[in-house]
Amino acid sequence: MLKVPTIKFVYNRRGVATKNHTASVEMRIGHDRLCKYLSTGIRLLPKEWRNDRVTGRTDAIELNRTLEKMRTDAMKVINAMIDEGMVDINEIPLRLKHLHDGGKTFIEFCRERAEIRKYGKAEDSQERYNRFIRFLTDYGKLKYFSDVTERNILELDQYLIKKKGLKDNSKWNGYHRFLNSFIIDAIAEGLMKRNPYRSLHIPTDKEGKGLHKYLTLDEVKRLKATDMGTESLNRVRDLFIFQTFTCLSYVDMKAFNFSKVKNEGDGHMVYTGRRGKTHQEFSFLLLRPAREILKKYGHKLPLISNVKYNEYLKVVAQKAGIDKPLTSHWARHTGATILLNEGVDMEVVAKVLGHSSTRITRSVYAKLLDDTIVRELSKVDV
Repeated sequence: MLKVPTIKFVYNRRGVATKNHTASVEMRIGHDRLCKYLSTGIRLLPKEWRNDRVTGRTDAIELNRTLEKMRTDAMKVINAMIDEGMVDINEIPLRLKHLHDGGKTFIEFCRERAEIRKYGKAEDSQERYNRFIRFLTDYGKLKYFSDVTERNILELDQYLIKKKGLKDNSKWNGYHRFLNSFIIDAIAEGLMKRNPYRSLHIPTDKEGKGLHKYLTLDEVKRLKATDMGTESLNRVRDLFIFQTFTCLSYVDMKAFNFSKVKNEGDGHMVYTGRRGKTHQEFSFLLLRPAREILKKYGHKLPLISNVKYNEYLKVVAQKAGIDKPLTSHWARHTGATILLNEGVDMEVVAKVLGHSSTRITRSVYAKLLDDTIVRELSKVDV
């Protein structure tokens, strides 16, 4: 059982008080032959301190209340440490500071803000916040506001690289982006003074964020032709193929309703909806591979949770001999890449993807378009 630290107020520890010269009152915390002195901010003449209390002053009652509040707060911190199974008196000043910062840790603040930020957002966006909060809690090195420093953020970045094996884009979008947004919220509420990210350069790979996450047309054909060995894996593969040839995100695929499909004649079937993430309207023609998947399952997709779907996609890729870390979002990028490589107009692709403008489409697929230009112009022999 842990020993409970002792708390005592000490006056004139340095022996500097005289009849006309004040000295400090300090709070002494003792534990396992160690002691920590904390300033109370109160200075008194010798005659104003009797029996561990302020006396003989017009503000004596107020000052004694201040001291008692400090003792109570220190005991709150100590009791919390005992509950955690370890007492470190050197950490008590820091914890007292956090107790006065609204009584919440940085993680607690992030958890509260995440609930606010999640409100009204799509299910996958809500899960991203949940996943980040779980990570931040388990990581444990950014618990208090004072932990959020340049050094600790760089340490987090190295952890994401070395322990989780993440690339620039995954690091930023899955972790740094969320952490930065919560820091901005904390500054707005006066809980932090500055944002460490302002003096750091964390690579984000914005230039090619979609480019490297796609399958070639040959890989798509191989995936489509491979028997996955089990019915459940075949269903996952079919969902990916459907996503690829509709460019739907997982959330929008989950919301897909065949009753909204319109027959435009000549066998052309068109689906129109709104993106769950941005509410931007999108529209696309159901291409033959997508129609085949719908027919196979009676026009009702065999959906599973996004988490399980992404887990099984790794196995599906291995079965097809594809050495790429597939996720549901790869299908969307793959579909857009196929359309652009086949010469579909940029405005049409933007409409299919549900982008509000071609600028967004172009920013994601800029390098791909540059490669396409080089390939096409190289055919010219004058």
